[in-house]
Amino acid sequence: MSFNLVLVHPQIPNNTGAIGRLCVNAGASLHLIKPIGFDIDEKAVRRAGLDYWDKLDLHVWESLDDFFSNNTITDNAYFATTKTDRPYFEAEFKEGDYIFFGSETAGIPEDILSRYQSQTITIPMTKEGRSLNLAISTGIVLYDAIRQNYTTFDKA
Repeated sequence: MSFNLVLVHPQIPNNTGAIGRLCVNAGASLHLIKPIGFDIDEKAVRRAGLDYWDKLDLHVWESLDDFFSNNTITDNAYFATTKTDRPYFEAEFKEGDYIFFGSETAGIPEDILSRYQSQTITIPMTKEGRSLNLAISTGIVLYDAIRQNYTTFDKA
């Protein structure tokens, strides 16, 4: 099973460390798009990722342009945002899909959301909150993608 989590300009090392740990346990690749708000060698990243960080399939890209130049993104990608009404559980995830999440402070850039508007997804929330923690959000969506494809999930 292989999904790709893409973090666009992550800002908080503990979130990225926890997401790295999540990716190792879920068999997913992690793509980090610079600029990143911290050094990925920071102790906080390693601590949150525990002893999983060296097992992580990690890709670091210099920019969104660099990422898009080196990866074919068509209908095999979803963009998580609070700026859509389409719940993530209506998406039909397939192995190899890219699931994008924006930074903790700014989300995914507007031009990307506009370009891929039909592929935006959200996690339903009450009107009392405006967003969820990035690590929690990635876990919710990634494990639904796995649930949808569980017969092909590498459980060994």
